[in-house]
Amino acid sequence: MKISRTLPAMIALACATMMSANAQDMAPQQPVQADSAFVNPDWANSAWYMGAGVGRTRAKIYNSDLARRMSAAGLPLTGYNVDNKDVGYKLFVGKQINKYLAVELGYFDLGEYSFEALTTANRSLRGETDYRGVNLDLVGMLPLTERFSLLGRAGVQYAKARTDFTGNALNAVTNPNPPTEGRRHAKLGLGAEYKLTEALALRAEVERYRVTDAVQNSGNIHMASLSLTYKFGRPAKVAYVAPAAPVAAPVQEAPVAAPTPPAPEPVPTSEKVSIAAEALFDFDKSIVKPEGKAALDEFMAKLQGMNTEVMIAVGHTDSVGTNAYNDKLSMRRADAVKAYMVSKGLDPARLYTEGKGETQPVADNATAEGRAKNRRVTIEVVGTRTTQR
Repeated sequence: MKISRTLPAMIALACATMMSANAQDMAPQQPVQADSAFVNPDWANSAWYMGAGVGRTRAKIYNSDLARRMSAAGLPLTGYNVDNKDVGYKLFVGKQINKYLAVELGYFDLGEYSFEALTTANRSLRGETDYRGVNLDLVGMLPLTERFSLLGRAGVQYAKARTDFTGNALNAVTNPNPPTEGRRHAKLGLGAEYKLTEALALRAEVERYRVTDAVQNSGNIHMASLSLTYKFGRPAKVAYVAPAAPVAAPVQEAPVAAPTPPAPEPVPTSEKVSIAAEALFDFDKSIVKPEGKAALDEFMAKLQGMNTEVMIAVGHTDSVGTNAYNDKLSMRRADAVKAYMVSKGLDPARLYTEGKGETQPVADNATAEGRAKNRRVTIEVVGTRTTQR
C-alpha cells in the first residue's frame, strides 16, 4: 500500500498544535472555583475549532462493470482478488452554531485499494486506486452529560479517484492510465464525543463516503476513526477568592455606673443561608471540600446563642443531566452537609435533609451564571434567640 507522507506530517503538526495550545489547561493551576474545567460552558457553544483524525478504512467497490468490460474483450473472469483495507486520515475546521449544531469543512485521504482480475490463458489485469477529497458537513450533537455527547453528521463530499492499471490484459480497459476522476457524493456519519476539558475533546466516529473510480465503478468506503478537536478563544478562568476573615469589633469600655438592663426575653426567629455548591463540592461530587467546611463552620458559629428547634438542609442542582440523576445528586449533597455538621456536635435529630434536584431554580439555566446560582445548598433554622429589645 502506498501511504502519503505529506498528510501524516500535517496531522502530526495539527495534533502537536492542539496539545501545545491546551498545555495551559492541563498544567497544575492555583486553586480555582470548584473544578474550573467547565466554568464557561456557554463559550464552547459558539467557538471555532480544528481537529485531526486517523482510522481504518474499508472499501466496497462494485466491479460488475469491470467484469462486463473483460467479457466483451473476450477475457471472461476466472478469479478476482481484492485488497480493500487501508489507513485513512482527515483534517477539519468547524464552527459551533449552538449547543446542538456545528458546521465542518474538511480534507480527507481514504487510502489506496487494489484488485487483480484473472482471466483465461494466464492473463490478468491489476488496478490500484486512491481517493482524496474535501467535505462540508452539518454535525448534530446530543449532550447526554456535561462531558459526553452523541454525534451525527450529514453532508456533501467531493472525492478524486486516481487509478493505475497494469498486467497483460490491458485491452479490457480503454485507457490503462485514465485521468483523475472527481465526483460529488453524499456523506454520512455517526459517533460520540468526550470532552477532556472545555477546549479539548476526543471523538470516535464511523463515516460512509460514496465514491466513483476512474472507470466509473461506484461503491462505498467506510472509515472508523479517532479524532482530537480543539476549540479556540477559551475565556480566562476565574480564581476562587476565600471569604475574608471577620474583623473583630473594637472593644469599648462599659460605661461607669450604668444600670443593669433587664434580662432579654427569648423571641422566635428563623434564619436561612444559601451556599453555592461550587464552594462546598467539586464538580459532580458530594464530598465537602475544605472551603465548604470553612463556610459551614462560619454558619454554625452564627448559631451560638440560638435554641434551635428544627434545621432543614435542601440540595439543588442545575438542569444539566437527567432529572433522576440530579435528584440523587442533590440529596447526596444535603446528606453530606448534615454529616459534617453532626461531626461538629450538632444533634442529628434536629437536622432534616431534602433533595429538590433541578425543580426549584432561582436563575435561568440557559446561562453559565444562572446554572452556577442554581447549584446550591440552603440551610434553614427555626428556633428562639435571646436578643436585646
